[in-house]
Amino acid sequence: MRAKLFVVLESVFLGLGLLAFTPSVNPTAIGKPSNPLQRSAAQNSSTHKANVNAQPKPLAVWECTTSWYGQDFDGLTTANGETYDMYAETAAHPTLPLGSIVRVVNTRNHRSQIVRINDRGPYVEGRELDVSYEVARRLGFDQTGLAKVRLELLKVPTRPELTHRED
Repeated sequence: MRAKLFVVLESVFLGLGLLAFTPSVNPTAIGKPSNPLQRSAAQNSSTHKANVNAQPKPLAVWECTTSWYGQDFDGLTTANGETYDMYAETAAHPTLPLGSIVRVVNTRNHRSQIVRINDRGPYVEGRELDVSYEVARRLGFDQTGLAKVRLELLKVPTRPELTHRED
């Protein structure tokens, strides 16, 4: 009786293919990793390499005239309380929240620089941004003093910084 039960169970399992499992080979997968996780990692690494130079999508974009400020202001206190450094990657804007991150693109030569807004200004009609001397040098308008730029707002701080210095 026991032997008969064993033969019946064996037949059922063989019939279902549970005892005689042979992996199938997909002819289109030859030369590719057989492990889906390896395939995913390989695809991810090639995708990652392609996105290494990807730049964040701007929250807002507009054009304006910018100027730069340098030696006369070097060492003075900015609107957020920092000491102004004419060689830092910073800028002044009249209304953007302090701590905002902006990409500045010179529309003439297409050079770009990412800066952090840490000061208020400029206080000259027709200008919307004052960048540090170093940023102006990198963008190629340190000799002319003014440039038409495209501003791309990349990040607004989640924790508001001081909007003005209180003495």
